Amino acid sequence: MTHDLDQIRKDISSTDQQLLQLLSNRRQLALAVADAKLAQNKPIRDQKREQELLVSLIEKGKSLDLDAQYITKIYHVIIEDSVLQQQAKVQGQLNGANGPVARVAFLGRQGSYSYWATQKYFTRRAETLIEIGCDSFNEIVQSVETGHADYAVLPIENTSSGSINEVYDLLQHTRLSIVGELTHPIEHCLLGITGTELSKIKTICAHPQVIAQCSQYLQGLSSVKIEYCDASSDAFNRVRQAQDPTVVAIGGEEGGKLYGLEVLGRSLANQKDNVSRFIVVARKAIQVDKAIPAKTTFIMYTGQQPGALVDALSVLKQHGISMGKLESRPIPGNPWEEMFYVDVYANLNDYAMTRALDELNRITRFVKVLGCYPSEDISPTLPPQS
Repeated sequence: MTHDLDQIRKDISSTDQQLLQLLSNRRQLALAVADAKLAQNKPIRDQKREQELLVSLIEKGKSLDLDAQYITKIYHVIIEDSVLQQQAKVQGQLNGANGPVARVAFLGRQGSYSYWATQKYFTRRAETLIEIGCDSFNEIVQSVETGHADYAVLPIENTSSGSINEVYDLLQHTRLSIVGELTHPIEHCLLGITGTELSKIKTICAHPQVIAQCSQYLQGLSSVKIEYCDASSDAFNRVRQAQDPTVVAIGGEEGGKLYGLEVLGRSLANQKDNVSRFIVVARKAIQVDKAIPAKTTFIMYTGQQPGALVDALSVLKQHGISMGKLESRPIPGNPWEEMFYVDVYANLNDYAMTRALDELNRITRFVKVLGCYPSEDISPTLPPQS
């Protein structure tokens, strides 16, 4: 049998085009499902139905020589996209937020991690995205507070370097509300101009958070100068302008390509699964539809009396509210006193959440709700264990 490579590649391209069309068709059907679920007062996500679908697909895949792991991995992505598309549509209808244009402020310029997170989040929500790159977190927040931007995208924590304290401190004082969140996988690469040799590197340009996330890799380098940058896009630009093979940047591969840089090394982060969580803030708070899993974020000051924090957290337990995160930050001007940031899996309009906040207001010195927003923690559906 003669194998014509060119013909095989044409057949692959044709198959890929068919797959793209089918994926588009499936996404449109998923959006239609959202309307049907709302009309029947059903939650957006039905994991029992997802599991049944996955089991059926795995069984059918066996006869097509497709293994279960392959099918499961593909449908994790498809199901996550379907859920997030449905949630975005429902929220847009409820809040009138999905307009043709969104002005969004983020850290850095094209190619920064915040830039890609912004693209990822707003692709589902606006036809036109007006990008407003900023040099600092404070500038980002001010852009929205003054009306120059409609939204801001802010990184708030990372699996390698932990919480981004500067963002937490800004939330304490801003009038903005958290209206959304997303997680974004981060793969740090070493990038330089053509002809760069690893053994001759003298300077590495990167954002401080990137440096923290790659600290173990950097400890293994001797006689290398670290230059701190405002964003990964700033680091890329410095390397491009320097045109010096001894100067490199750490950042994302996609971003580096925008600046004509080549990958010299991959997977530099301290942890293999390096993921950043971003929040989206706006001037006006939103409501979250009951069909969508919600998160509420608030800050509280319990005072320094013994057991104060335990008493506050017990209120959440008594009302059956699950806590996703507890973060403490010092209160400026009050030495050794701390404010607590709390993420809970609850809708602000739920009766249990309303009662819990009422009790917290009575037993703490200060409570401020920072926002209620759709949860984008889309846990993967797995086939049942035999």
